[in-house]
Amino acid sequence: MTVLFEEEGEVILPIEDSSGLAKKVIETASDYVGCPYEIEVSLLLTMNEEIREMNRQFREMDKPTDVLSFPMIDYETAGNFLFLEEAEDCFHPETGELILGDIVISKEKVLAQAEEYGHSVEREYAFLIAHSMLHLFGYDHMEEEERIVMEEKQREILERLQILR
Repeated sequence: MTVLFEEEGEVILPIEDSSGLAKKVIETASDYVGCPYEIEVSLLLTMNEEIREMNRQFREMDKPTDVLSFPMIDYETAGNFLFLEEAEDCFHPETGELILGDIVISKEKVLAQAEEYGHSVEREYAFLIAHSMLHLFGYDHMEEEERIVMEEKQREILERLQILR
């Protein structure tokens, strides 16, 4: 597994090892959905202004958000990897890893939401990564039924990590 981790901006998350925690969440999410491949994910921790600009550019929403997910794979069915056997362009040519996509997180939103929801910064950070990983595996929450499924999966991933509210 490769996690391309980058952090920018002056805010520092009060997490002992944010890169290490991210890797644990990413690996747990991958195992949880039964991904049969080694994976590559890019994770950028940034500030509200930078994520606001990305949100405006890619989603036409001119406001900061907590997390953005940029999947590299268009799944026919969320979490179903069978079609990838014939999709060579989804794999890194040198490592053979499945390139899932990019995650961008606002550090300012992590801090604000942890306080707002009354749980730890670690829990909010892990939640946002788990949430985004499910998007990278093709899950969504636009419909009520999808939202319920995705929320359950997020909860179960965090339970496996023993990161609770």
